[in-house]
Amino acid sequence: MHTTMDTMTNDAPLDTNTREAAPRSSPTATARYAKCIEVSQRVRWDIERDVIRGRRFDFDQKFLPDGLSRVPDLAFLRPAEARFLSQIQGRTYANMFALVERFIGAKVIELSRDHGLGDQVAFEALVRLTDEELKHQALFRRLDAMAAAGMPEGYRFVPEPNVVASAVLAKSTWAVLGLVLDIELFSQAHYRSSIAPDPDLSALWKDVFLFHWKEESQHAIVDELEWRRCDATLTAEERERGVDDLIALVADVDGTVQLQARADADYFLRCAGRAFSAAEQDAVHDTLKKAYRWQYIVTGVQEPRFAEVLQALVTPGQLDRIGRALAPIVAHVAS
Repeated sequence: MHTTMDTMTNDAPLDTNTREAAPRSSPTATARYAKCIEVSQRVRWDIERDVIRGRRFDFDQKFLPDGLSRVPDLAFLRPAEARFLSQIQGRTYANMFALVERFIGAKVIELSRDHGLGDQVAFEALVRLTDEELKHQALFRRLDAMAAAGMPEGYRFVPEPNVVASAVLAKSTWAVLGLVLDIELFSQAHYRSSIAPDPDLSALWKDVFLFHWKEESQHAIVDELEWRRCDATLTAEERERGVDDLIALVADVDGTVQLQARADADYFLRCAGRAFSAAEQDAVHDTLKKAYRWQYIVTGVQEPRFAEVLQALVTPGQLDRIGRALAPIVAHVAS
């Protein structure tokens, strides 16, 4: 695995001039917002009619693919145990998306006010994005209930969504938009590279993330447009604070995923139906910690599009600071 950020360069000078008001959308930006609206209209789907279609989960199949779950690293697991661990991770995966989409929707509806009496195309694109994120939250709540029906009692999703969302939204808009773009991009990367190609996943599970991907593809475009628009209003000092906030948000995400990894490992070990050695228990805990850091942090920051946009917005020194903050996480995932 290549190390995060170390191939990025930034040769363009940084414009540090203050702009007193958010710039209006350029014709190019308006056209991109319009394309997002057109695709949103075309791919629009309904949870029950198009996705669930009266089905239940097949618990004889995996939920999360090996490329995300890291379950094959635990060679001592029996096939049924490996499958169960993928299902635990899959349930958490759905709950994590429900959590992040809570603060994404709240931030986007806030940003839409900048366009409310201006670019109506941009305004509609942001309102549609918010509506779709609310639908996604409902979908993932539905998945959690369906997973609960076929899994042992005792599963716990540790983060409290409103508390997490409030903490995220207390950071600068620049930093929040950076985190949001990272999330939207890794959700697409996960589907394309791991979920779609895996023939051993639950068919319903695959369909959920197929439909999710169809709408998230447009969301990432809007996120990038808004991040660049926000960045254009900042002084050098404000951008520096934004970088501090982005680093702090990544640390908060890491703390959250570590707590959930510990809870999920404990749940698996209680419910697996046999005793594991101390070394095996440690391996389960460490593998879930690696898997969750990989899923929710590393795959995002290593996405080429995220790196490209970030590089365009920050100085080489700021980029280096971000890379150094991420280095211990990346090193652990690669170990």
